[in-house]
Amino acid sequence: MRIETERLRLRPWQERDIAPFAVINADPEVRRYYYPSILTPTETADVIAECDAHLRQHGFAFVAVERKADAALVGGLGLSIAGDEIPGGPHVEIGWILGRSYWRNSYALEAAGACLQYAWTTLGLAEVIGYTSQINHPSRALMEKLGMSTHAAEDFDDVTVPEGNPLRPHVLYRVRPNG
Repeated sequence: MRIETERLRLRPWQERDIAPFAVINADPEVRRYYYPSILTPTETADVIAECDAHLRQHGFAFVAVERKADAALVGGLGLSIAGDEIPGGPHVEIGWILGRSYWRNSYALEAAGACLQYAWTTLGLAEVIGYTSQINHPSRALMEKLGMSTHAAEDFDDVTVPEGNPLRPHVLYRVRPNG
């Protein structure tokens, strides 16, 4: 899965991405809406290996996002199969995580919009979902900018997050090719 935008390149992970992605995953502010919170370098390498396996198996995945101007790793973004942990699954989901120094540059919007176009035109998908904790207002705002919509009846608790944790209540978003 390779996608290019005006400023970004979405591409398979490379060995050189592990260290900078580990820095992103070790930042508590970047991972404040994720459970578990921060990841070790080994856990980050495991995530990248899982993404590579998903790409080989399905032809799409959560991939590296690189800035064209200087080849800096901005973060990760892409599509993956969300299983039965999401109500009504399995689904194809879109997700992202960007390094803090790359926030507020519209990189996530640019890359996610191109990724959705890829989902419609190359993969022929009829729908893509996104989900996040109810308190993750930045990601929720991005999903809404992407034309994704939510219905309160589809909200769910993420069973991988302990009861009582504020990250457990989740919101499910959906988008189709024509909005």
